[in-house]
Amino acid sequence: MAGAEVVYVVRHAKAGNRQAWPDDDTERPLSREGRKQSAALAERLATKRVTELWSSPYVRCVQTLEPLAACLDTEVRVDDRLAEEQSHEGMLELLAQTADRSVLCSHGDVIPSTIHALVRRGMEVQGPVDWRKGTVWVLQRTGDRITKGKVWAPPA
Repeated sequence: MAGAEVVYVVRHAKAGNRQAWPDDDTERPLSREGRKQSAALAERLATKRVTELWSSPYVRCVQTLEPLAACLDTEVRVDDRLAEEQSHEGMLELLAQTADRSVLCSHGDVIPSTIHALVRRGMEVQGPVDWRKGTVWVLQRTGDRITKGKVWAPPA
């Protein structure tokens, strides 16, 4: 996808156990392993000339992008369209509006729904599908259409 306009969609890094978390799930942070994943994601994405960072308002998503924001000396923008239980339509709107080389961080329900919607709209998936925490979907955009997508496996 060299030279193409791309957007990166990240599934947040590993967080603590949902059932064991006693507070509001929107506040559940990354686990130790998740912090390591987010640092590795930052290292990989920092080489991609990233322009904008967008995140679900959930703490684990914002924390996933914070190391990259520090590398780039920029801020993470929060958008409710990336939150859990949101329709894929919101992410599709955001994908159409964001700058080339933007990074969006969302959840394990929104991302698959969005990818399936993009496939229905003609996107070609290159390689195997992976929904694990810490995966990065690299989406090639031509105009307002996402034409190709491939996924990077999560950092170890």
